[in-house]
Formats: sequence, C-alpha cells, structure tokens
Amino acid sequence: MTAESFPLTWLYAPGDRPEVVGKALACGADVVLIDLEDAVPPDRKDYARAATAERLTQRQPVPVHVRVNALDGPWLEADLKALTALPGLSGLRLPKVTSPADVVRVAERAAPTEGGARAEGGAIPLHALLETALGVEQAFAIASAHPDVRGVSLGETDLRADLGVREDAGLDWSRARVVVAARAARLPPPTQSIHPDIRDLEGLAASCARGRALGFLGRAAIHPRQLPVIERAYLPTPQEIATAEEIVKAAARDPGAQALPDGRFIDTAVVTGAQRTLALARRLN
Repeated sequence: MTAESFPLTWLYAPGDRPEVVGKALACGADVVLIDLEDAVPPDRKDYARAATAERLTQRQPVPVHVRVNALDGPWLEADLKALTALPGLSGLRLPKVTSPADVVRVAERAAPTEGGARAEGGAIPLHALLETALGVEQAFAIASAHPDVRGVSLGETDLRADLGVREDAGLDWSRARVVVAARAARLPPPTQSIHPDIRDLEGLAASCARGRALGFLGRAAIHPRQLPVIERAYLPTPQEIATAEEIVKAAARDPGAQALPDGRFIDTAVVTGAQRTLALARRLN
C-alpha cells in the first residue's frame, strides 16, 4: 500500500485549450482530467479531441484521464477511436452513466487490440460519473458492471439540477449511496465532486471536511488554487497519524483482535484503516 495508491487531487482542464492543459500538468495535481464534454462547445469538439490525442501520443508527467462526450451522443465513437490506443491515456471518465449496460458498452469498444499501442498496458481504467437520480439508484450495479471499472463518483452539478435540490445537505443520501456502492464493489473510495466557487476556499475546506467524514477520499478541482486546500483536508492530522502508528504496532505484536491499554478495540478492519492513514501520511514527507 503506497501513497500513490490514493490520488487526492484531480484537476479538470478543457480539451480545447491545450495551453491550459499544459499548465494543469505542471501545477501539482495527482491526476489531470482533460474534459471533452461539458467544458467544450459543440463547434470545438473535433479540435478538442485532436489536440488531446496529439498530446497523449506520449506518456505524460502525471496520469491523465479524459472525460469523453455523452455516451448516447454523436461524438463518443470518435472520442474512443482517437484516444483508446494512446500511451499517454491513463483512464476514461464516463459522464452521466445510468446503467451497467452503459459501462459494458464502452469497455467493449475501448478494449485494447493486438499490436495496439496499449497492448502491453492492458485495459483502460473506466471511471463512471453518476449525475442523475437513475444513475445513483444503479450505483452498485454500475460499480460492479465490468472489471475495467476502477471508480465511481458523483457529478453533483447535474445531479442537483435533476433532483431539484437547493440545500447542500440534500445530496448527502446520494453521497452515502455512492460511498457504499464503491466499497461493496471493492473499488477505492469515491472522490468528491467539484466545488464550483474557485474563490471560496473556506467553503471548499469545510465541504472537504464534510466529504471526508462521509467516506470520500480526495476531490476534483477546476482551478489550481483549490489543490492545496483539498490535499490538506484529506491528509491525516498529527493525532490521526499517532493513533494509526499505535494501532499498527499493536497489531504487529499481536495479530488478533484485541483491546488497547486505553480500552479501544482493534481488529483487522481497524488495522487496514490505520495502514491507509500511514500511507497517506507519507505524502507529508
């Protein structure tokens, strides 16, 4: 288990602005998300795809995922054809997934071909975005639909509109649903959706704290100034690190379930959580 197993910051950049993508790759995000969907107007879809494909002909300094266009729209086929064989592509984000069939269909069309540029790298990791009530209702089925699914998360802007939610707390049930679905499907904890106000860093920090309490790990961002706030919110505190070290040491002495001297009970699940805390803590060094 390594710190690299837990990316905390995922930075969006519009695919039709290659100069912005270049800056995003250099600003310290764990993963860069090139967006071909919502951030790109229809008359620039072809340009965005071509610019993204040109960049991804080479491996990038950080992992790059691409959010492709709508799964039922006119641009998806061209997106997959242009991108899926490229060595610089680390994953695909699938917008507005509403059923397991959506995921299976993309996985089959994106499968590596013999002799292709990705033949050695294997299947392309898929990350499903749940942005409608139907998608949330199908969360576990989507998360477990295909071996290439490596993550699920919410797209809260669209989900908020679909549900007619006005208060942030109105999304908490959906958030808990996707956290449970990811865990049940043996996927990593989901990342939080974007915080749309790039100037509201205090609000971002408070929202991250809430997300962390609900079981999320890391967050998507739309501006580099949000990255340090997200990382700080999701890294363990000194007290959490000290507690995790104590738990791991106790487990090393006695692998079974046990009570610590102060009365706290620990078992395999608690130890696993402590190990994850220490893996994240290594990012502080």
